[in-house]
Amino acid sequence: MEIAAPTESRYLHRMISQRRISFGVRLSAWLGFVLLVCALSSEDGRGVDTPKPSYHKSKFPCDEAAASHYTAYRVKEPIKIDGKLDEGCWKRVPRSARFTDILTGKPTLYDTRTAVLWDDKNLYVGFWIEEPNVAATLTERDSPIYTNNDVEVFIAGRDAYYEFEINALNTIYEVFFIWEDAYEKGGFAKLPEFKRSNPKVKPFNGVGFTTHPRGQRLGSWDWDFPGLKTAVHVDGTLNNDKDKDGGWTVELAFPWQGMKWLAKADNRALPPKNQDVWRIDFSRFNQYKAPPPEKDSSGWFLSPHGIWDSHIPECFPYVHFSHTEITKVAVPR
Repeated sequence: MEIAAPTESRYLHRMISQRRISFGVRLSAWLGFVLLVCALSSEDGRGVDTPKPSYHKSKFPCDEAAASHYTAYRVKEPIKIDGKLDEGCWKRVPRSARFTDILTGKPTLYDTRTAVLWDDKNLYVGFWIEEPNVAATLTERDSPIYTNNDVEVFIAGRDAYYEFEINALNTIYEVFFIWEDAYEKGGFAKLPEFKRSNPKVKPFNGVGFTTHPRGQRLGSWDWDFPGLKTAVHVDGTLNNDKDKDGGWTVELAFPWQGMKWLAKADNRALPPKNQDVWRIDFSRFNQYKAPPPEKDSSGWFLSPHGIWDSHIPECFPYVHFSHTEITKVAVPR
């Protein structure tokens, strides 16, 4: 049988209990503070390693959630492809953010920007490239243009993607890549330019990111984009380092009908419907680097990839297609 404690004893017992609870709360708070300090410490000598940002746990080396977004507006009249980017639509169009380093996302030595327009027939891409000494040497189509200074466009479909490169001589390089898991079921194997027996069709497993979750690809160096138009304009003197150039501009027209093999797998509309979204990459590669202490990889992108590899569609920017005409868009200041 339980005997009730006297009043004073119950009071004393309650005080002792409250003090124990108070001490426990203070102890918990102190331990929480210690754990917080440890968690905030980093590998620069202040303590344990900092937990890496969440995207490092991703299957891909880039921060997928941080990829750039760009809105592409319509044009009424076809654009003359001469490389000058002097039409009213190019003066009005919102240009992209300045390109950053492919690895770090940090600012680059020279300014590079792109813009996208479209109509019922073509996807139009423009580049503005700051370059004090414009240079290019390769003149044969499908030469390794990436060994010159160049700009590049990658257009992704669900089961394939297209690579395009161009130098200041208006020489181009292009390849069509197909994911192996879609090669047969997607109907690609039926086309001569995609057949494995074609000597210009070769296995491809990426550049720096050779563990892509989707596996390997086949690349066709025998595929040319139907109806493609390209032009370059140099603000200065090409291949003359005795003077200072302003840079160069690039103007491209990719006909929608040439993208049927990119659009086939998910039945994309060609041209796009209002607010359709495509993944398209925009980049620049140089045969020089900014001097130390800058850590310049020489690859500059609208959205960084986190690794030396252009071939990761999951890192490409999002391009939103708007039916709004560019003439109705406010002129950027």
